[in-house]
Amino acid sequence: MTSLTEKDRPIVQLLLNTGTCPRCVLRFCCVGSQTLYRQPHEDLMKDLQEFLKNSQEKEDTVCLDVADPPCKRLRLEHGEEGADDLNHNGAVPQLPWAEVGNAAAESSAGRVCNVCLGILQEFCEADFVKKVCQKVNSADYQFTSFVFSVSLPPQLSVRERAAWLGVKQQMRNLGLPLAKDDIVQLKEAYKWIIHPQLSEELGVPADGKSLFEVSVVFAHPETDEECHFLASACPDCFKPAKNKQSVFTRMAVIKALEKIKEEDFLQRFPCPPSSPKNLCDALEIQCNNGAVFVAGRYNKYSRNLPQTPWIIDGERKLESSVEELISEHLMAEFKADSFNFSSSGREDVDVRTLGNGRPFAIELVNPRRVHFTAQEMRRLQQAINGSSDKIQVRDLQLVTRSAIGRMKEGEEEKTKTYSALIWTDKAIQREDIAFLDDIKELKLDQKTPLRVLHRRPLAVRCRLIHTMKSEYIDEHHFRLHLKT
Repeated sequence: MTSLTEKDRPIVQLLLNTGTCPRCVLRFCCVGSQTLYRQPHEDLMKDLQEFLKNSQEKEDTVCLDVADPPCKRLRLEHGEEGADDLNHNGAVPQLPWAEVGNAAAESSAGRVCNVCLGILQEFCEADFVKKVCQKVNSADYQFTSFVFSVSLPPQLSVRERAAWLGVKQQMRNLGLPLAKDDIVQLKEAYKWIIHPQLSEELGVPADGKSLFEVSVVFAHPETDEECHFLASACPDCFKPAKNKQSVFTRMAVIKALEKIKEEDFLQRFPCPPSSPKNLCDALEIQCNNGAVFVAGRYNKYSRNLPQTPWIIDGERKLESSVEELISEHLMAEFKADSFNFSSSGREDVDVRTLGNGRPFAIELVNPRRVHFTAQEMRRLQQAINGSSDKIQVRDLQLVTRSAIGRMKEGEEEKTKTYSALIWTDKAIQREDIAFLDDIKELKLDQKTPLRVLHRRPLAVRCRLIHTMKSEYIDEHHFRLHLKT
């Protein structure tokens, strides 16, 4: 195994002897070659066994051939602290707790890894990859690439720290450095192994920017309580949250591990950690497509149709809404889980929306279908318009998330024009309403209307009427145009 050097031998010996899998051994030896991790588990074990055997043979040869004492320069380089740990020829000594070759390999073979809890063992095999791909294919998503994510049980961080401290202690005794930041992260190594297999099985490339996500959630009930000692050592890191089932989240555990002192950790947790009896469980295999956004404009012709469902105290007041008439067709075509409707302003239930229509957008959450041609969008628009005489939509199109933000910009600053037909009990003449044309920038203090009090707080809001224009019709009718 060309990626390993003589300084790695103590790490390989210790980890194999304590039940660590070959891939985790490579991680702690800071091996960055992705192709090595993809080799079969059995082949890696044989390679590590051969590495230990060859290293021992070389040392034995040096011990026989070199009878002279170590040079003065070598003694100075290792310093007084490490001098006792060197044998008479200056080579790194065989550690008393580690057997070489078969003994170390056999102690690790057939056991659940004491660091990754089996994630880099069974869950890298072809059978598990096929299980993931069957789940993806059965969900019937449209996708041209994928991003793979994995959720690990929080106690893995504890075991990772314990393994590192155990190795660090032994390396310190030998006067050899070991930097924690150089260790390959478990998630990274797992993705190195799993990505090519998923790509081949699904027929699309892995892409970190893909909107289609395949995720696996792992758990290990047998070791769930291994994090609990951190709560007494670092209580500030574990605070209850309404949306969390347990205070021992992965982020909370990592935060506590950063705060706890090494000596405290070593007193409370075995280093290296012991081997568990059972593998991790793959609790969930999930798929999720990034949201798709559809925008357009709608006209509303009914005076008995709210923009959104009108439900007060659990009771529906009207049978439908603009939102529902549009969204039911989009939900069916895009096969989405849910949607979020937004618009540039809103109108009252008894107010029509004419002219070019009001801009609206719908966010379709986790859609199965995401690719639509311009012709297919036109057909979808026609289907919406043909389903009801209360609304019509135009300019229906796929847009980006940023376009939704631009639609909402300036919502409070834009001007609106209203037209109201007014009847008066008292007979009027043209000159009676002429004064309305001279009113400019009229400020009104408006209390929250009763009709919206169920969804808005009671408050006084300032409204501004920029201009008015009256249009005399007859003695009892006139039309008033407002610009607000």
